[in-house]
Amino acid sequence: MKAFYTIILLVLSNTFMTFAWYGHLKFKEMSWGKNLGLVAIILISWGIALFEYILQVPANRIGFKGNGGPFSLMELKVMQEVITLVVFVVFSLLFFKTETFRWNHFIGFIFLILAVYFVFKK
Repeated sequence: MKAFYTIILLVLSNTFMTFAWYGHLKFKEMSWGKNLGLVAIILISWGIALFEYILQVPANRIGFKGNGGPFSLMELKVMQEVITLVVFVVFSLLFFKTETFRWNHFIGFIFLILAVYFVFKK
């Protein structure tokens, strides 16, 4: 059950992170965001990123073996990176219609899946 909670929290955390890091690129298309300066965009993104930390920290605490969870530190990190990239691809394809998912991206993901396999291999 701790593994499930860890993964769900990481997915949610990475969703907020992706919106904080890349969502602001769409602000200029929204009426309220057309005239925002860089400082305002930074503060809005920082506010969004706060929710990333609110979810990321418990995910790592729940999932870490040292706290009774099922994952080693290396496993948590590799899992988090793969989740980050999956969330980013979904985000970029949904919100940035000019982005495409090409064959080299697919091959890169295959290598990431292999990385997860080897990190979790006992």
